[in-house]
Amino acid sequence: MDVATAIQSYGYAAVAVGTLLEGESVLLAAGAAASRGYLSLPNVIALATLGGFLGDQTGFAIGRRYGVALLNRLPSLAPRAERVGALLERHHVPLILGVRFMYGLRIAGPIAIGMSGVHWSRFMLLNLLGALIWATLIASIGYGLGAGLRTVLGGFDADEWWLVAAVLLPPVIWLLARRRHSKSP
Repeated sequence: MDVATAIQSYGYAAVAVGTLLEGESVLLAAGAAASRGYLSLPNVIALATLGGFLGDQTGFAIGRRYGVALLNRLPSLAPRAERVGALLERHHVPLILGVRFMYGLRIAGPIAIGMSGVHWSRFMLLNLLGALIWATLIASIGYGLGAGLRTVLGGFDADEWWLVAAVLLPPVIWLLARRRHSKSP
């Protein structure tokens, strides 16, 4: 099932689960759905904030409790964990606020932060703020894209619009991810 179909079928539940597990594509599509009146943008932002927050808190707890054992079991995570650890040494506040925006670190980042010396309450507060910023920004971008597409594609009905969104969102996400990846050291 694709993201647009999940949101159309399950609404807010898809937003909550999708942002808990993955994030951007679900949130962009939910923002676009809100622009059409299928979902409420404030509710999308609230659920995405909660989902993103809980997902990263879980990663942090896993890193705190099982980090070393996890790295031994999944050595492919080690380079990302090392990268996050090196960044944490110098810039822990911006890193915690922005880890969800960093391509390739969405899952590994909170785990690596959990393995560090960052106090759980500090992470919780910064994670909540970061989740709110992330949810507001990405949902608003989806809302704007949805509103823009609606203007451009005004003659399309809802079923056709979801098809257009399903075709256009993956290349946009791919381009953004590729751009982020090419800028990373």
